Amino acid sequence: MNSNWFIARRLFLDRGDARKVARPAILIATCGVAIGLAVMVVSVCVVLGFKREIRSKVIGFGSHVQVLNYAAVATNSPQPVEVTDSLMAQVRAVDGVAHVQRFSNKEGILKTEEEFKGILLHGVGPEFDAGFLKAHLEEGEIPAFSDSVSSNRIVISRQVADELRLEVGDRIYAYFFEKSVRTRRFTVAGIYCTHLTEFDNALVFTDIYTSNRLNAWAEDQYSGLEVGVADFDELAEVTGRLVNLVNRRSDSYGASYVAMNIEELYPQFFAWLSLLDVNVWVILALMVSVAGFTMVSGLLIIILERTNFIGVMKALGATNRGIRHIFLYFSVFVIGKGLLWGNVIGVGLVVLQSCFGLFKLDASTYYVDVVPVLFHPGYVAAINVATLVICVLALIVPSFLVSRIHPAKAIRFE
Repeated sequence: MNSNWFIARRLFLDRGDARKVARPAILIATCGVAIGLAVMVVSVCVVLGFKREIRSKVIGFGSHVQVLNYAAVATNSPQPVEVTDSLMAQVRAVDGVAHVQRFSNKEGILKTEEEFKGILLHGVGPEFDAGFLKAHLEEGEIPAFSDSVSSNRIVISRQVADELRLEVGDRIYAYFFEKSVRTRRFTVAGIYCTHLTEFDNALVFTDIYTSNRLNAWAEDQYSGLEVGVADFDELAEVTGRLVNLVNRRSDSYGASYVAMNIEELYPQFFAWLSLLDVNVWVILALMVSVAGFTMVSGLLIIILERTNFIGVMKALGATNRGIRHIFLYFSVFVIGKGLLWGNVIGVGLVVLQSCFGLFKLDASTYYVDVVPVLFHPGYVAAINVATLVICVLALIVPSFLVSRIHPAKAIRFE
């Protein structure tokens, strides 16, 4: 066994020392490391959870990639594109694609006797993946959406329902404006709530047959395709494959296809989420600085209090380098204990929040009603290793203080 490591371990485990200064310093250093690590672990888990929740909601409404009419993107106006069975089969065959579904949008107004509200009617077909909508359904049910017959049933958000004072089973008139005013009477089949205001404020789901009829489009024309990918980490690669497949192609009506992923369609959300990474880095830097400062101050106090010990070690032939290693090893034990308690506190808080949702948020501001968390073992391990390495490196310079202690004077030191 390394003798310096052995001596450092004995010093760390010694509880019979009569001196009263070093122990509080060690306790403060340990607490500084523990609190700093706990804050870092919780911060990273919260940001990861928050990004996952917001990203999943945006993707739930708009899917990972959309194949659209280029003119609709360029002019920001509804323009149809031809969607054939052959095109859907080609898109479905692209490596990394997990799901493909058609959609057709139509802007309109929902009106009651006292209130009215502008909405975007989102028509979907029988291939629609209703998993996201079911996960956020508060009341009612998700109808079996058809592409061949109109059900006149809609699913609205809680925000729209509250503004128009609607409940499941209520009937409401919708007005759509083109060359003339078209009126439809719908029945509220379900009410969902995602707290994502930009979508909840307007998006109403119905069958794609109704939406297409209101748009007066041909049977094979739709607003586009929504494409789900198997792995979000491969979004850029799958988007590139879809771009190569459909971009610069035209349908039989003369419309040009374009493929865009969710980050390109809704850049404001993902730009906002990327700003959270900056906040995390600031928190990590501050907490590591706190941990390092408490460890440096603690080491200096320990060295000064162990002056007599240093003098004896030097008199016995120990080198300055060896004594520095003893105190650095001692510091590693202190840091390790702080890391252990920091992980217990930080991971414990994350688990409690994940299981019980103890901490709430204002959903109108943060888009979620509880603080979301996502535990990532790799990130937590990296934080632990980085904290240990940075703190030890910060202690190297203060450890050179032992070389300034003279053995003859140190042995007589009280």
